[in-house]
Amino acid sequence: MTRSDGFHPDFPDDHDHSAPRNRVRHVKGSELDASTAQSEGMRRYAALSGATVGTEKLWMGETIAEPGTVSANHHHGDSETVIFIRAGHPEFVFSDGAEEVRIRTGPGDYVFVPPHLPHREENPDPTTPAEMVIARSSQEAIVVNLPALYAL
Repeated sequence: MTRSDGFHPDFPDDHDHSAPRNRVRHVKGSELDASTAQSEGMRRYAALSGATVGTEKLWMGETIAEPGTVSANHHHGDSETVIFIRAGHPEFVFSDGAEEVRIRTGPGDYVFVPPHLPHREENPDPTTPAEMVIARSSQEAIVVNLPALYAL
């Protein structure tokens, strides 16, 4: 018979069970962690990370860009980043070496940002926040803020 915490009573309890890897983990929308890396102009919230559920290769959370905001220029280190647009019409800006390229998005769209690619997010809408679901190929949210965009 197992205990209410799901661990067998006959096995020694000498492991750290703060993030068990033998069960499905559930994080409610009301339990997101705002202490993740940030860029000016937006707020990131971790849902699934090494710190919250013990992930080793993934980070997932959400970003809110308030109306009329522009994030700092930044990249996400070695992480591949995928973004699902849940609400609003955020724009993603990067440099192709000759000029800034702007990608306009809407609800239901997906965006891929390669590792180390300098970019920024903008929400030009004066009244509606942009809501994005983010997944990264790293355990934690890596954010390297930059003074300017540049091409890779």
